[in-house]
Amino acid sequence: MTRSNTPTAAYKGFAVMAFVVIILAGIKAASPIVVPFVLSCFIAVICNPAIGLMTKYRVPKWLAVILLMCFIVLMGLWLASLVGSSINEFSKQLPQYRNQLVEQFSWVLHKLQALNIQISKEQVLAYFDPGMALSMTTNMLSGVGNVMANLFLIILTIVFMLFEASSLPKKLHLALDDPDMRLQQIDRFLQSVNQYMVIKTLVSLATGLIVGVGLAFIGVDYALLWAVIAFLFNYIPNIGSIIAAIPAVLLAFIQLGPAAAGGTTMLYIGANMVMGNVVEPKFMGRGLGLSTLVVFLSLIFWGWLLGSVGMLLSVPLTMVVKIALESSKSGSWLAILLSDDVDDKLVVQSSSAHDSTNRVDTHSTDNK
Repeated sequence: MTRSNTPTAAYKGFAVMAFVVIILAGIKAASPIVVPFVLSCFIAVICNPAIGLMTKYRVPKWLAVILLMCFIVLMGLWLASLVGSSINEFSKQLPQYRNQLVEQFSWVLHKLQALNIQISKEQVLAYFDPGMALSMTTNMLSGVGNVMANLFLIILTIVFMLFEASSLPKKLHLALDDPDMRLQQIDRFLQSVNQYMVIKTLVSLATGLIVGVGLAFIGVDYALLWAVIAFLFNYIPNIGSIIAAIPAVLLAFIQLGPAAAGGTTMLYIGANMVMGNVVEPKFMGRGLGLSTLVVFLSLIFWGWLLGSVGMLLSVPLTMVVKIALESSKSGSWLAILLSDDVDDKLVVQSSSAHDSTNRVDTHSTDNK
């Protein structure tokens, strides 16, 4: 009996893998449609608490949605104009920055020449090109900008989602075959994603504010642009803060010298350590429930699948997948692998699910 079940299980595993590959290929091919929809979902999640707060003070829901959408549109247009004008000004001053870079490295070149080590100015510009550092950042911003080109579609989707937000949990409960069994899992899913997105947005906003004020105090050009980049890239786990800091530190070195570059580096390190290691865990509670390796791999995977928006939303998307796996009997083992720590509840759920599956197989075998 075991031999006859083994090929069936293998075929089932291959069928599931083929199904997953087909789904991923479809999402990749339809990314121009999927990415704006995913972005709309998470923007709606962030906006929903603000809608609830306004309706609490007896503001009509339709008026609250309109006011919030107007604010989002105005902020989006302001950020687009800010980033565009700053990049244009930076491009115009790029030759001047390159000359300043050579001047800053002149004393290093003299020291190396005294040691019979010949390095030309062209080699210095090749390794420390400020235009290259900025292009790395603007390439990622352009991915988000391409999505925001569908601003009208995104705004409409957010509006309809906000009007449906209050009835969504009830619909999900009724749509399931066993609503009593998965009621707590759906509530935990909605609460976890909502909590993460709201707290991450507030922490990113505070990080951008600290960076902007600090850079303005140091005297680095385009402090407001670097603050916006720090805010956006703070959503990207592990490497987002590093990518956001590189062009600002390099510009501080070119413009003001090594001391200012060191101060800028300490500013970024201090802001991210305080906000990421003290403030965020305090309000986030127990944590994301994802291991560090999973967070990093999810950054690569979602970035490949959905581009820059996937990198920005890699953590909440992985949280959605993990919570969905926890609610599935066949996927609970994979949810354990994604976790940062072995939760006894997950182990019990996985064991009970495995036992129940074995009982069903045994019962069906006995009937045969």
